[in-house]
Amino acid sequence: AAARQVADNPGGAYNPLFLYGGTGLGKTHLLHAVGNGIMARKPNAKVVYMHSERFVQDMVKALQNNAIEEFKRYYRSVDALLIDDIQFFANKERSQEEFFHTFNALLEGNQQIILTSDRYPKEINGVEDRLKSRFGWGLTVAIEPPELETRVAILMKKADENDIRLPGEVAFFIAKRLRSNVRELEGALNRVIANANFTGRAITIDFVREALRDLLALQEKLVTIDNIQKTVAEYYKIKVADLLSKRRSRSVARPRQMAMALAKELTNHSLPEIGDAFGGRDHTTVLHACRKIEQLREESHDIKEDFSNLIRTLSS
Repeated sequence: AAARQVADNPGGAYNPLFLYGGTGLGKTHLLHAVGNGIMARKPNAKVVYMHSERFVQDMVKALQNNAIEEFKRYYRSVDALLIDDIQFFANKERSQEEFFHTFNALLEGNQQIILTSDRYPKEINGVEDRLKSRFGWGLTVAIEPPELETRVAILMKKADENDIRLPGEVAFFIAKRLRSNVRELEGALNRVIANANFTGRAITIDFVREALRDLLALQEKLVTIDNIQKTVAEYYKIKVADLLSKRRSRSVARPRQMAMALAKELTNHSLPEIGDAFGGRDHTTVLHACRKIEQLREESHDIKEDFSNLIRTLSS
């Protein structure tokens, strides 16, 4: 919705628009879509899309050729500047200095700026605070991994496009285990299809287990309840022992609920198994925690942000 509003009214309320999320979630695709949307409505608009490294290269070339004024005029005359992977500005002080002034000039002229990154602005190391602060002046949007139902729908649609019959339970099996991004999901399905075509076997859950054996083993190794507990404890600056304790203060109870919800989302453990891993709690406690976090994600921006950040950390 925000991207559509920017395409309809560039330089308006959402300036800059900052999109962040892990690899393969569609940030670059969305960036291009907004740029195309602006040009569709304003055919004469000067819309410039580039990777952040191109900006650096252009600036270096301008310095070498004593043409920095031309460089400034070009970048400050655009109607919309779309820069992908802004985190690559890290530790490039001269580039950051020039971009800082370009950013200010564009904002003052009500020219649209759209940036993407693999992380939240304040988490980008090696970038000056004054830039990170400006990145958050407009609207910051997290591009999150798709929900389970969406992942299943993506697999079914992809299979249909390839004239492959993919049973619903098989799509669910794959989607439940591969959660990080669409690219990984589609790559796994392509592998399953290739194996099925080569062997002539039907696509069943057992067949998928065999075809994706190494990939599934890696996923299970990466995300464990123990790993979730350590990551959540570190994120909220508490101890793992607190998560397992009987303490009920909000500073401990909320992170505990978050960790339980993440365990349900990211592992294949049952509710009783998750409860057992959290100090011997029963499955109804885990279910309540999961429902509470789901509710809070709808009501609280901070909880939604925390959940997204933790999912991204654990899935990367």
